[in-house]
Amino acid sequence: MHGAAVWEVSRPRWPSRVPGVAMAGFRVGALDALRMVPHPAVTLLVDFGPGSPVLDDATGRQQRGSVVAGPGAGSGGAVWARGENVECLQVRLSPMIARAVLGVSPADLDGAVVALDDLWGREASRIRERLGEASSWHDRFALTDALLARRHEAGPPVDPEVARAWSRIIASRGLARVDGLAAEVGWSRKRLWSRFRSQLGLRPKHATKLVRFDHAAHRLVAGEATARVAADAGYADQSHLHRDVMAFTGVTPATVAAEPFLAVDDIAWPAPEHEPPANPHFPTGLG
Repeated sequence: MHGAAVWEVSRPRWPSRVPGVAMAGFRVGALDALRMVPHPAVTLLVDFGPGSPVLDDATGRQQRGSVVAGPGAGSGGAVWARGENVECLQVRLSPMIARAVLGVSPADLDGAVVALDDLWGREASRIRERLGEASSWHDRFALTDALLARRHEAGPPVDPEVARAWSRIIASRGLARVDGLAAEVGWSRKRLWSRFRSQLGLRPKHATKLVRFDHAAHRLVAGEATARVAADAGYADQSHLHRDVMAFTGVTPATVAAEPFLAVDDIAWPAPEHEPPANPHFPTGLG
């Protein structure tokens, strides 16, 4: 239970056949104004229950039902979710594979939330119908994984240099320097910026900041002291961490530590000791 909402969360018992995919299933009776915290992945939310989630942004626009959110969506606390009798399957896609799975570059999402129907057309309706007909979360995860694997196999890969730069950002928890990344892959800074942005949907510098923030936010939720998190995560001081958290969420580090979205995130994406190490396409701590 988080706030007024009681969440039922399910998670696959096996890793996806596609590296860079993580899934969880959610059922919640009453969801009221849940702030979406930015995350360094593309998020698919596929609804199939009697109610539909509604996402509101700061401009007053709404998206109802199945949606796709670009990496970093919700920055500044701009996106809120609500709804009743919501049943949905959430998929997180590493930016490394998002272009192949979605059929468009994450750059085309521009960090926004768009309707899944706009990207997949009738295929979005078919997967919702099949998820609704499935008798268990096990079957729903299997159906979704097969769809993602098929789309991934048919889609284009990212450049090896882009893949290497992204892996270095993840491995460094957002502390890698863009100049160093460009030199490491043998590209100019301008070329890395252009290819990275067009294929992953993030500017390299913004990617490092987002990954660093994500790592810090989960440590805050785990109860670690702000000063320790700031020092270990590579921030100049607590004020620097405070500014970064405010920029990404619109609230202070103390408020982020109690965010319901991150509390649910911790349930949905744990990394139990019996599981293999976290996928290198995702930040450590999300599993």
